[in-house]
Amino acid sequence: MLAHPSRRRFLKKATFAVAGGTLLAACASRSNSKWRFFTDEEAQLVDLLTEQIIPTDDSPGAIQAGCLNFIDKQLMGPYERYQTDYRQGLLSLEKTCRQLHGKSFKYLAWEQQTEILMILESGRVDAALWPSVSPQHFFALINAHTLQGFYGSPRHGGNRNFISYKMLDLDIPHIIGQNRYTQGRDRPNGWIAE
Repeated sequence: MLAHPSRRRFLKKATFAVAGGTLLAACASRSNSKWRFFTDEEAQLVDLLTEQIIPTDDSPGAIQAGCLNFIDKQLMGPYERYQTDYRQGLLSLEKTCRQLHGKSFKYLAWEQQTEILMILESGRVDAALWPSVSPQHFFALINAHTLQGFYGSPRHGGNRNFISYKMLDLDIPHIIGQNRYTQGRDRPNGWIAE
C-alpha cells in the first residue's frame, strides 16, 4: 500500500517543480539571446535606457557607441556583482511603467521615458515595486555604466569606432601591446621608450 504524501511534502515538491520550470524557461530565454548576460527583451530595454541618457542628436548617441554591448560584457566580468541589481531593476522598472502608464517602457513616448528616469532618480516610486534594489541605485548604476561605455576605451566593449573621442575632437590613442623601455641619458628620468 502506498503512503499518501503529506501536504507539506506535496507543497515542497510542487514549489521545486515550479521553481525549476521558471529557471529552465529563464535559461532557455537566455540561451536564445545573442547577448552574454541579457535576454533579448532586457537588452532592448537597456538600449532604450542608454539612449535616454546619451541621446543621438547632431552626434551619435549611446546606441551607436555600443553602450549596451559594454554593459552586457562587463556584467559577465568585472561588474558581475551587479547582475542581480540589473535583473531586479529592469523588472521593477517595467512594473513602474505599467503602473504609471499602463504599458512597457519601450511603448512610451520619448517624454514619458524621460519622466520615468527622472522619477527613478528622485526615488518617487511605489516602494512595493522595488523590493530588492532602490530606484535611485538602479538609475545611478545604469547612468554610470552608460557613461563608461560611451567615453571609455573601445577594448572594453563600448565607444564603438571611438565615437566619443571623435565627438570631443580627441586624438585616438595608439595602443601598443607591450611597452619596452631602455635606459637613456636624454630623458630626465633616465628611461626612454624604444
